[in-house]
Amino acid sequence: MIRESERKVASGGFMLALLLLGSVAVLYGFISAIRTESVGLLLPSLGAMLLLIILWCGLFTVQPNQSRVLQLFGDYVGSVRTAGLWWANPFFSKKAVSLRVRNFETTKLKVNDHSSNPIEIGAVVVWQVTDAAEALFEVDNYEDYVKVQSEAALRGLANQYPYDAHEEGQMSLSTNTMDVAERLKGEIQERLAKAGVRVLEARISHLAYAPEIAGVMLRRQQASAVIAARQKIVEGAVGMVESALALLSSKQIIHLDEERKATMVSNLLVVLCSEQSTQPILNAGSLYQ
Repeated sequence: MIRESERKVASGGFMLALLLLGSVAVLYGFISAIRTESVGLLLPSLGAMLLLIILWCGLFTVQPNQSRVLQLFGDYVGSVRTAGLWWANPFFSKKAVSLRVRNFETTKLKVNDHSSNPIEIGAVVVWQVTDAAEALFEVDNYEDYVKVQSEAALRGLANQYPYDAHEEGQMSLSTNTMDVAERLKGEIQERLAKAGVRVLEARISHLAYAPEIAGVMLRRQQASAVIAARQKIVEGAVGMVESALALLSSKQIIHLDEERKATMVSNLLVVLCSEQSTQPILNAGSLYQ
C-alpha cells in the first residue's frame, strides 16, 4: 500500500522574490537586445525567459486542511500539508486533496430486515480523508468509493436486525439507535480503511416499513401498544385491589369472607379496568339471597 509521506519544498515567498528579480533582469536584457539589435544577447534572453516561465510553474499554494500530492512522471514523491505559498520542481504534478470533514446522505434503500420484512432505510455518514496518497492511489475514485461502500454496509446492517424487537432484550433498528449507529460506523470504517478515510459518525436518518406492508405493520404496532397498555392497567388494578383489601382488613372496617372478597375483587377490577365510566348499583338485599 502507498502511504503518505511529507515532502520538503522551498519557501514560496523566497522563490517569488527571486523569480520577480530574474524576470526584471531578463526583461531588461531582452529590451536591450532589441534596441541594440544584438543577436548574441537576444538568444540568451529568449532562453532565460523560457526557463523563467518553467520556474514560475513551480509555485503553488496549500490551503488550510488541504494536502497537495506531488508526482513526477507518474511516481509518487510526497505530499505537502502545511498551508501557505510553496515552490517545488515545476515538473511535479500537484493534485489537491481536501482533508476537511465531509458528509453525505445515502439514498433511501429498500432492503429486508432480519425478519424478512421489506423496509426503507437511509443513513448520514460523516467522513474525512486522513491519508491523501491512499485516497488517490489505492482506489479509483475515493468519493464514489465512500458512497458505494457506505450503502453496502447499510444494507448488510439492515439484514442483521429486525425493525422492531419482538423478544425481550432483542436489539432492533428502531429502538437501539445508538448501538446500531456504532455498529454501522464500525462496518463502514472497516470497508474504507484501505482508502485512507476515517469515519467520524454514521447514523440512521430514515427508517420506515416499505409502503406495501406499512398499513399492516401499523396495525400490528397499534395492537402491541394496546396489549402493553392493557397489561399495565391490569397490573395497576390488581395492586390497587390488593392494597384496598389489606387496608380494610388492617383497620377492621368490615369482615369479608372468601366469597365476598371474590365479589369485591371482581367489582373493583371491572371499575378500574373499564374504558367507560361505570354506574353504581345499590343492592338492598343480601349477597346470599
